[in-house]
Amino acid sequence: MSTASFLIALIAIFIAAKVFGEIAERLGQPAVLGELIGGVAIGVSGLRLVDPHDVTIHLLSELGVILLLFVIGLETDLKKLMQVGGSATAVAVIGVALPLAGGFAFGELLGMSRMVSLFLGASLTATSVGITARVLSDLGHLKDDASQIILGAAVVDDIIGLVLLTIVGTLAEGGALTVLGIGRIVLIAFGFVLLAIVIGSQLAPMLIRAIDRIKVARGLLFASIVFALALAYVAQRVGSAIIIGSFAAGLVLARTHRGKDICREVHDVSQFFVPIFFVAVGAAIDFRTINWMGFALAAIGIVGKVLAGFVVWRKGMNRLVVGAGMIPRGEVGLIFAQIGLSTRLLSAELYSAVTVMIMITTFVAPPLLRRLLAQETPGELESGSADIVMDAPADDAGS
Repeated sequence: MSTASFLIALIAIFIAAKVFGEIAERLGQPAVLGELIGGVAIGVSGLRLVDPHDVTIHLLSELGVILLLFVIGLETDLKKLMQVGGSATAVAVIGVALPLAGGFAFGELLGMSRMVSLFLGASLTATSVGITARVLSDLGHLKDDASQIILGAAVVDDIIGLVLLTIVGTLAEGGALTVLGIGRIVLIAFGFVLLAIVIGSQLAPMLIRAIDRIKVARGLLFASIVFALALAYVAQRVGSAIIIGSFAAGLVLARTHRGKDICREVHDVSQFFVPIFFVAVGAAIDFRTINWMGFALAAIGIVGKVLAGFVVWRKGMNRLVVGAGMIPRGEVGLIFAQIGLSTRLLSAELYSAVTVMIMITTFVAPPLLRRLLAQETPGELESGSADIVMDAPADDAGS
């Protein structure tokens, strides 16, 4: 991509994010829904001003989702998250098992091979934590108990999805798996999160104290972002997801005495990069790929995730909200599809069906959550994440 093309794409992204995000809010919907629609308008199904597969746009969108999950982590109370850990794990496990079984059964019903059926089921499992977290933040419900369960479940869900991706990918490429090999994959995936929180909780206060002592201009902002990027890098290197690393960084930095200051400082940087991610997601949607199998897979995926919300045993919990929050699919599902296509397990038609499923689940969740949460009083909302793509209120800097 030339410099001129890149600048045109960037201009289109920001205009689409702001204009369509504002329209969505005025219609009573989360801004993220408008950004996704804006992406469609300027992407492969619209004006083609943005190529979502361009390396530069892809890297910028990845940085956007890293910063988004970093801010969400800063806004999340680790103790509260741990308190709902049992419910979150149950939701995650059922939310993986039901779509996996449903997708597998769908493939078997159509006479596909066992491996193809497994691929279809696996592509339905992973929740897009970035989309869900952003919607909850936009609606002012990020602090709710249901939201904490959703966030915890989505993180566990993504980890399980990555484990499945590794296992299924190895099988698709003709590799062999042993019980020891599978155990190693699971240990690395879950062990990283625990080690990142434990070790990070020790390192983060030391980092903040050092920054306070040396008094470098904007030192808190730069040190915090470097810390988030470092954990994201380590996460990817050990086979986990970059967003899990940045989310863990936010969790541990939030527990320091400068947690709220960090959130305010990172807010402005996030406003620049986060819209790129959501517009790029919308820009990648190609309506020419729509087929009936995509709708069928979407229905299986939606029902499986919604039913998973009903395993929550807490009294007074809105289980539909939990289930709806688990609906969006994301990058992991696309990776499954791409591996299936490259190994010729999935035909072009099946690849398109998975893409359509991701598109439908992405668009269904924001308005559904908005409707379900309309009658509930929002939990306490910090200024940082709620205004990710909106101008921060004038008194944010001093709050």
